[in-house]
Amino acid sequence: MRFPRQSGILLHPTSLPGGHGVGDFGPEAFRFIEFLADSKQTLWQMLPLGPTGYGDSPYQTFSAFAGNPLLISLEKLVDAGLLAASELAGARFLEGRAQYESAIAFKVPRLDRAALAFFQDASAAQRSAFEHFCRRESAWLDDFALFMAAKRLNELRAWTTWEPGLRDRQPAALNALRRSHASEIETEKLKQYIFFDQFGAVRDQCRRHGIQLMGDIPIYAAGDSSDVWTQRRFWHLNEDGSPALQSGVPPDYFSASGQLWGNPIYRWDELERDGYRWWVERIRATFAMFDVVRVDHFRGFQAFWEVPGGDTTAVRGSWMPGPGARLFETIERELGQLSIVAENLGVITPEVEAIRNRFGYPGMAILQFAFGRDPQAPDFKPHNYPRGVVAYTGTHDNDTTVGWWTSSGAGDSTRTSEMIAEERDRTLRYLGLASGADIHWSFIRALLASVANTVIFPVQDLLGLGGEARMNMPSTLGRNWLWRMEPDVLTPAIAARLAGMVELYERLPARGV
Repeated sequence: MRFPRQSGILLHPTSLPGGHGVGDFGPEAFRFIEFLADSKQTLWQMLPLGPTGYGDSPYQTFSAFAGNPLLISLEKLVDAGLLAASELAGARFLEGRAQYESAIAFKVPRLDRAALAFFQDASAAQRSAFEHFCRRESAWLDDFALFMAAKRLNELRAWTTWEPGLRDRQPAALNALRRSHASEIETEKLKQYIFFDQFGAVRDQCRRHGIQLMGDIPIYAAGDSSDVWTQRRFWHLNEDGSPALQSGVPPDYFSASGQLWGNPIYRWDELERDGYRWWVERIRATFAMFDVVRVDHFRGFQAFWEVPGGDTTAVRGSWMPGPGARLFETIERELGQLSIVAENLGVITPEVEAIRNRFGYPGMAILQFAFGRDPQAPDFKPHNYPRGVVAYTGTHDNDTTVGWWTSSGAGDSTRTSEMIAEERDRTLRYLGLASGADIHWSFIRALLASVANTVIFPVQDLLGLGGEARMNMPSTLGRNWLWRMEPDVLTPAIAARLAGMVELYERLPARGV
């Protein structure tokens, strides 16, 4: 698959301004699309869009298939006649920070009331469209709606703590739940219908402007998810459903104890026996939404770090073989060639690269890592880029470029003051700069001028924001996924400056767009 010469912006929808506590698919999403078009961008990258739980991480969701109802625009529900405008009057939320708890408290009751209005007043055509959606998505939707109804019944506790009948999916317990909570189950289905309908409107607007959407697939499923609850045979679990083996990455240059993610490890033998059907359907569903998909932690398909279930660090793990090329052979046979980007950051072996190259999946390069002691630093320097790479100033897991440049290293065991001084010196010499003034624009220019076919920068870098705007600090809990863009900061001047660079370095949208 050949990616065209293009550029794009990374912005998760929760980081949009407006909305009610978190960004959503309402008017600000459409304003952002206009900015993308004005600045000659052809790619909008999002993080995973699934329903988040404790910690609010888009990489730990209650389903690998469902959407996050918090992204539903209440304004659009007013426009659709499912809510009264008075329902939104007087709402006060701070800008610049996601407020998940407040958003849930405000939005969930209104989504429930909108569902009641739909079931009471929907036209025949609207009911037919909803029923068609339920039939089309029944493979995951029925179990997800049942799972969420059970979670609400159990005050959102993890399914491993439920009474044994529900926990173990005994037919009598499931049937009793279906009877006693039928309306809640239908409401959960309707929220998914509305989510995908509103997302579809965003996607259609992007296509009208020649903008592709890029999604993201975490390699692992969350243990507290409808997927694991429904299909326990595909994961290494204890009798109570807790992980017998858990995911992570080993100690390395960046972390003396590694990273412990805690997701249950796949039973790849069982998945292969089933023809990798769960993975094929997961990929199919994601490409029904997105034009391009980034697959997180690609190296885990060749070999993954397996940690005993009771451990609290990743130190005692071991490398175990993954499915390798067999999984991607199956995906390609079932779905054809796909525009997949392989996240190949970290310690990547020749075997991992052989799989990526065999299927033509571009890897990633991070400019922030090009000037330090990272083992991949030589590959991340623009003069070493192949055309088939997706180059970033930084990702959601990095500090912003300005934050990285101005950091003193205090409290960061991975970057000493000596290392920071080395990085700054190499950066200035490499980019031909007298100082780090406007370092974010220097990084953006370096990527746009490179031979990499695809370059992407987080919107925080476009705005020149500091470390306070960082989206995520890996392997930490709290203070993550909170950043939101202030209203009206993406000005016509920024759009014009970026568009000028895009034109100069020949990354303009295809003619006719």
